[in-house]
Amino acid sequence: MARALHWCLKIGDRVRSIQFYRDILGMTVLRHEEFDEGCKATCNGPYQNAWSKTMIGYGPESDNFIFELTYNYPIPSYGIGNDLRKIVIESTRALEGVKKEFNLIGDEVDVKDPDGYPLVIRKGNDLVTQVSISVNNLTKSIDYWSGLLGLNIYSQSNDEVTLGYADDQCKLNLVGIESQVDHATGWGRMAFGVPSPRLLEINESVKNRGLKILHDLITLSTPGKSDVHVLILLDPDNYEICFVGAENFAELAAVDPDAEKLLNQAMADESAVWKKRGGRDGRKEE
Repeated sequence: MARALHWCLKIGDRVRSIQFYRDILGMTVLRHEEFDEGCKATCNGPYQNAWSKTMIGYGPESDNFIFELTYNYPIPSYGIGNDLRKIVIESTRALEGVKKEFNLIGDEVDVKDPDGYPLVIRKGNDLVTQVSISVNNLTKSIDYWSGLLGLNIYSQSNDEVTLGYADDQCKLNLVGIESQVDHATGWGRMAFGVPSPRLLEINESVKNRGLKILHDLITLSTPGKSDVHVLILLDPDNYEICFVGAENFAELAAVDPDAEKLLNQAMADESAVWKKRGGRDGRKEE
């Protein structure tokens, strides 16, 4: 069965972001990986520098929708467009954390993370329940996400629709706007896991309709773990959509008991890490 896995957030200050998601929202560091050069599937964006990704959430990706915090060493901040409208988190401990941190009141609050990404926090049992994004042509987007990719429609009105692969998964909410969607430089990416044979079917269906493919079906290697098959699409508004083969991804996405230790080591002295990696792309060393 297809499953919504995670949303990628590009972060400019890794220490502040980790403090926010881990210490204030109460999420757990599930995996952390460091890379010396850019990803073949542009997981870190169109950059060829050293980078890291930190998978963080309320539980394993096999059962939870989580965040991939993507950190490019030489980039201190990203532009925020009108693409991401909100991410809904239902977590009582997160709600209490942000209310205390930002002196807020109520059972539902709107906050922004350290990079300016909008979040809605409400009472609940530690779940990320919705990603809401802007689209320029709602009819075209429904045809793409539901008609082509097979997401079910859960609710629909004149200006928005909510879709998903299953009742117990994070939903995708599309809201029509009259202006063009602006991704600026901080654009996100939504990832789904599907059975591997389905990857080829999706790849061929998109090609046959003459629609956009950012990266044809490729294989990514992770040292010490299984290779994973990945397909990256672009929807009508140029949102990046990552489909991965669910079978191998299950091993790749297993929680690493050393994840937080690895992350803390990387954050402990970033200037030393940067010097070791060559100080590429003009970042000034301390």
